[in-house]
Amino acid sequence: MADTRPADLWFTRCPVPTATGIAADQGWLAAEFAADGIAVRSLQDAGAGPDRGEHFRHRLPTLVREGGNVPALWARSTGAPTRLVGLTWFEERQVVLARPGAGLHGPHDLKGRRLAVPRRAIEIDFWRAMALRGFDGALRQAGLTLADAELVELDGDALPGQWEAELAALRDGRVDAVYTKGSVAVETAARYGAEVAIDLDALPDRRWRVNNGTPRPITVDQRLLDEHPDLVVRFLAVLLGAADWARAHPGDLARILADETGSGAEGVARAYGDGFHRELHAALDADRLDLLAGQEEFLRRHGFHDAPVDVSAWADPAPLAAARDLVPRLAFVAQEHP
Repeated sequence: MADTRPADLWFTRCPVPTATGIAADQGWLAAEFAADGIAVRSLQDAGAGPDRGEHFRHRLPTLVREGGNVPALWARSTGAPTRLVGLTWFEERQVVLARPGAGLHGPHDLKGRRLAVPRRAIEIDFWRAMALRGFDGALRQAGLTLADAELVELDGDALPGQWEAELAALRDGRVDAVYTKGSVAVETAARYGAEVAIDLDALPDRRWRVNNGTPRPITVDQRLLDEHPDLVVRFLAVLLGAADWARAHPGDLARILADETGSGAEGVARAYGDGFHRELHAALDADRLDLLAGQEEFLRRHGFHDAPVDVSAWADPAPLAAARDLVPRLAFVAQEHP
C-alpha cells in the first residue's frame, strides 16, 4: 500500500507565548517528524506556500493552529472542519489604560466613560473583539455592562503597529480608556505615557478575564485527525514536552518570548511576571471548556460569527490524553530527565 502520509505538516501560532513557538524555536517539531520524511513548516514563514490567511480560516488540512479563540470560533462557525484538541490559559497582562490623573481607579469608574473600540480591515476583527470583551469583563466586575459606557469607534489601521491608534486616541483626549494586553502593549503604553487604571489579570473571577487568548485553543483539521491520528498525538506530545521544558528554563523562555512577541526583555518581564514559565500546558477540562463556551456566546451576540459553535461537541479530548502518555518517550524530554 502506498504511503499516504502528508509531505508537510504546517503549524501556525499567534505572536504570543505558546508551546508551539517554544517547540519551533528549539527544533523539536522538525526533529520529531524527520524520520517520517515529513517537513514541519511554519505558516508564518510560508513564502510562496499556503496563504497566510489560513491562520484565520483554517482550511488547510495539515495545519495545526495554536492561537486566539476569536478566529478559531469564527472559522468553525463558517464551516472549517476543525476539532478542538487543547486549551491553554496564559495570563497576558490584560489591562485598561488611562491618562494620568483621569480619575480611573477601578471598574466602577468606567461608567459613562469613552472606551476605545478599534475596527481593522481584516477577515475577522479580533482586535475589536478583544476590546469589547476586555471592557465587558471590567464593567461586569462592577455590576455594569457595555451599555453603561460610551463605545467610541476608532480606525485601528490609522497608525501602523499594535495598539498605536488606540493609544494615540487616548493621548489626544478622544477616548478615556483603552484595553491592551501583552508585552508589546507594555512598551507602547510607556511611550504614550499611559497608566494602568484596571489590572484585569487581578480580577478574582476568571469569567471576567476571558478574552481572545484566555483560553487559547489548539485546533486541527478533522481530516488530519481521521487519517493520521498518530501525527496529531505526536505533535501534541511535543507541545506538552515543550511546556514541561519551559518550567525548568525560565531564562531561555524569556528570550524565546521576546523573539515570538517582537518585544524587548523589559516588556516580557513586565507583561508576564513571576511564574509565567509554568502556564503553557494544554488541557481540555470542564472549566476551560465552559469559559470558552461563554466566549462563544459573547462573540455571537456581538456579531463576530453567526452559526453557533457547540464547544463540547467541537472538543476531542482523546489526542491530548494519548499525547500525555507519549511525552516521557520524546528524545528531548529523555535528555532532560536521563
